[in-house]
Amino acid sequence: MVSERIEHSGIVDRVVRGTVYVRITSHSACGSCKAREACGLAEAQEKIVSVPCAAAGEYAPGEAVTVGVCRGTGLRAVAMAYVGALAVLLAVLVVALAVLKWSEGVSALAAIAGVGVYYAVLWIFRRKIEHTIQFTITKI
Repeated sequence: MVSERIEHSGIVDRVVRGTVYVRITSHSACGSCKAREACGLAEAQEKIVSVPCAAAGEYAPGEAVTVGVCRGTGLRAVAMAYVGALAVLLAVLVVALAVLKWSEGVSALAAIAGVGVYYAVLWIFRRKIEHTIQFTITKI
């Protein structure tokens, strides 16, 4: 059965005015492989997640916590970041090639520019978007 939440363990980095900043380490798909040191392809990135929390004063730097988010929220974020960009890329490419009859090079540049505009719009509306993604935090 698939869990309704996506959770990561982390360490509290700092607490600032009602927000707890948690340092989590995300591993690549091969991060748990026994031969990762030999092949050199394993990646691990540290990320800091900000979690607005009414009880932020209860957390101290260095404390072990679990940060979670609803699975549906994660899927929505993936859809906005990747699926939306792909849809814009393909739509602009098809319109530029089939309807406008532009050359392949100009159509490709227009498609890339369209994705740039898409990400700029996401960036402009980032404050509205971030309110739809609610993280939870619990002590371990």
